[in-house]
Amino acid sequence: MRATILVGVDGTTSSLRAAAYAVGLARRQQCRLVAVYVRARPAGMLSLVDTGGAATTNVIDAHDAVELQLRTAVEQQLTDLSLDARLVVRTGEPFTELATVADQVQADSVIVGRSASAWHRFAGSVAVRLVRCGRWPVTVVP
Repeated sequence: MRATILVGVDGTTSSLRAAAYAVGLARRQQCRLVAVYVRARPAGMLSLVDTGGAATTNVIDAHDAVELQLRTAVEQQLTDLSLDARLVVRTGEPFTELATVADQVQADSVIVGRSASAWHRFAGSVAVRLVRCGRWPVTVVP
């Protein structure tokens, strides 16, 4: 059975670096690559103040654009590099969804990008939570 590398992508620069690192690693080690994009639900407060729905529509449109970009990139990697790769799209909390997919595909390692948010220094980022979980080797790409 071939090893599986899971990479979390969300369209940010650090997540795209993590995806590039994961593609190179999967190619060199001849592993399966599973890219996971987690669409965040629009904030609950947004629906209270956005009576017309325009802001919620903008959030959904932004998620759709990122998903399309990621699907195109995965299809290109499949044809260019002959990788066994797929994109999984989920909606919810990023840590929970990444952990769930990693368990489902029996990931041998998880690769994520570093958070650029200052808030995550206090609250903890997805990368830190995955490392603390301790179920897989986690590589955090800057």
